[in-house]
Parts: sequence; C-alpha cells; structure tokens
Amino acid sequence: MEKHTLKRITIDEIPEPSVRLFDPKVDAVAMAAIEAIRAGGEAALREWAVKFDGLPGDAPLVISRDEMRAAYESLPHATAELLARVKGRVAAFAAAQRACLAPLDLPAQGGRHGHEFVPVERAGCYVPGGAFPLPSSAIMTVVPAKTAGVEEVWCAGPKPTPETLAAAWLAGADGFLRCGGAHAIATLAFGVAVPKCNVIVGPGGKYVAAAKRLLYGLVGTEAPAGPSELLIIADAMANPEIVAADLLAQAEHSPDAMPALIVTDEKLADRIEEELSSQLCALPEPNRGIARAALGNGFCCVEPDLGRAVLGANRCAPEHLELATDRPTELARNVRNAGALFLGSGSAEVFGDYGAGPNHTLPTGGASKFAAGLSVIHFLRARTWLAIDDPSLLIGDTAAFARLEGLEAHARAALIRKRLQTEP
Repeated sequence: MEKHTLKRITIDEIPEPSVRLFDPKVDAVAMAAIEAIRAGGEAALREWAVKFDGLPGDAPLVISRDEMRAAYESLPHATAELLARVKGRVAAFAAAQRACLAPLDLPAQGGRHGHEFVPVERAGCYVPGGAFPLPSSAIMTVVPAKTAGVEEVWCAGPKPTPETLAAAWLAGADGFLRCGGAHAIATLAFGVAVPKCNVIVGPGGKYVAAAKRLLYGLVGTEAPAGPSELLIIADAMANPEIVAADLLAQAEHSPDAMPALIVTDEKLADRIEEELSSQLCALPEPNRGIARAALGNGFCCVEPDLGRAVLGANRCAPEHLELATDRPTELARNVRNAGALFLGSGSAEVFGDYGAGPNHTLPTGGASKFAAGLSVIHFLRARTWLAIDDPSLLIGDTAAFARLEGLEAHARAALIRKRLQTEP
C-alpha cells in the first residue's frame, strides 16, 4: 500500500500561488481559433467543430430549446427530479443574492443620485463535455444569469449528453452550441451561429480559459479559472476517513488538481495518509490514476497552531477551503483568501459541487485574493444616475476643478448653466 501520498512540508514552506504566466503556445492556438471564427464565420466554426469536437459534417451546430426539452423528458424520472431539486436550491440562493443588491436613491447637492442594477442582454455559458461531462455546470452558470434577469442565455460545449441538455433546458438556456474549446468562446463572443453574448462564463480547459482572457474587453467574464484546488485544515475532532474522502473527491477532477492538508498533529496526518492510500486503491479507473497524479501536486503540513495554519491558508489562497475543526466559524473570521469556505466536517466540498446553493464556479490559482465565485453579480451592472434640479450648488467646484486640470470646455459646460439660470 502506498505511504505518504502527499508530500510533507512545513507551514512556512506552503507556496504562494504561482505567478499567472500564460503559456504562449496555448495562447497562440486560442488566438488562431479566435481569428478563424472572426474572419470565417460559420464555415470556419464548422471546420473547427468537425476537427476538434468530432461533430458530423452535416449535423446542426446548435441544439434548440425544444430539443433540450425533449432530452429532459427522455430522462428517467429519478434523474429529472434530481436535476430539478438541485436547480431549485441553486436558484433560491441566487435569488437571495439578487435581493441583496438593492437600488440606491439618496439626496445630492442640488438634486438626487443613486444606482440601479441592470442585467446584460445576453450571456454565454460554457459547459465542459470531456472525460466527465458536467451537467451541474449548466445549472451553476445558467441559473444565476436568468435570476439576474438576463433575457437570453446560450450554452456551449462539445458532445453534450442528454443529462447536460436537460440541465441546460431546466435552468432556462435558449439553445446549446455543439462545440467546445477556444472556438466555442469566440463563437459566443462574435455572434456566429448564435447571437452575440455580452458576458461569457463557465469552467473549461486551458484553451477555453485562454480564449476568455484574450477576448476580455470585447466581452465580460468571471475570474480566470484553472485546475481544481482544495485545502483542508483539520484538528483532533476531524474524522480521517472523511478528510481523505474529500481530498480524493477533488483529486479525481484532473491530474492537475491540487488537494492539500494542514493538520494539528503528526498522528492525525498519518491516519489520514493511511485512509488516502486505502481509499485511493478502492477507486475505479480512470479515477484512480487521475487522483494519484493529482495527489502529487498537493502537500501535507503538520502545524499545531491553528492561527499559523490560517496564515498558511491565506498565503495559499485556495479555491476551496474546508475547516474540519472544533470551532470552524471562529477560525473562519481570520480567513482572508478562499474562493469558498466549508465550515465543519458536515460541510463537504462536494455538497458545494452539486447544488447545496452557492456556486461551484470559483477562482483558482490565487485569484481568490482579488475575486469571488460566479454569482448573479457577474451578469449585472451597477449603473449610476444623477438628477440635478439646482445646478448652482455644483457649478463653482466643477468649473474650478476643470480649470485645475486645464479642461476649459468642461468649466464652460458648468458655467453656462449659471448664466442661463440668471438670464430672464
């Protein structure tokens, strides 16, 4: 049986997230896809979809909403009900988030000012369809968009399964583009085969991530995402069997995933290692091979001081942070950098993956230091407004500041209102 499946390091050796240096070879492929779709339109899209997604040459590029509904109606009753329950929980959480974003209307000098939250017109949601198709991602991306008030939502992903199409229909998607990779992102951005989208979100591989980053500015998107990350802080109350199971759940995502652990004593670390070895051997293939490779990316740190453990977690800035400790809520007060928190051993990270409520599309690679997970906020704009009935209270300062910056036309645009106010 394997021993020490996670390398042992000290708390001071926990690395900061790698600097986000992007692979120029990946960027070059993504840019080639972007340029091909921009210049060649639907014909180029079909070429890329046939070559990279295995789409039959005569197959439609887009699956209609009616076809997605048919996929939903073809599912076993238990599966359809499962999708509906998960969608309901995600929608309830998204609706509560939206309710927090209230309009603002307050007095200003000479009038009133405020803001209102306005949804984008159209959103694109990428839904992975590789070795492990993710219908959950259709729910997690489409539901917040529709809850925000987005009129049209279009999904994209290679070889969508009936479950994925059903989830997209249930969530409210208007159609499903049957291609993936950078060319799918470009298609959503330029409006080829589907209407042009204002915001494009969702998890994906390295070419998807590169295309979203390269197209940012033409479209909006969420924080850059990469391989999945889980850090668990565990003390004596933690169950080694549960901790090991949670680490492996993240490890099976991909060989690039990062499962990591900080524990308060050596004996607990050893018991978790034994469980990891045992549970890893019990996994089927290809999950076992994927998880074994991912464990090589992680670490195990023994640190008796929970305060120092949190400092290490803040430096790591993981996508997911589980606090399997005696007083997780108290410990969480000092957590600054994490995409999502899971408080206590009952709060399994997989519950977040599969629709407890909060979104599973989260920042990775240290992006939790400056960004949050996907939510209704990504589909809304806080548009400010100004309604001034008595300009005289603002004219003086405005003209003076404009002249301070050498912008005379600005000053005159303010002063003309003073003159017109005093003329009969």
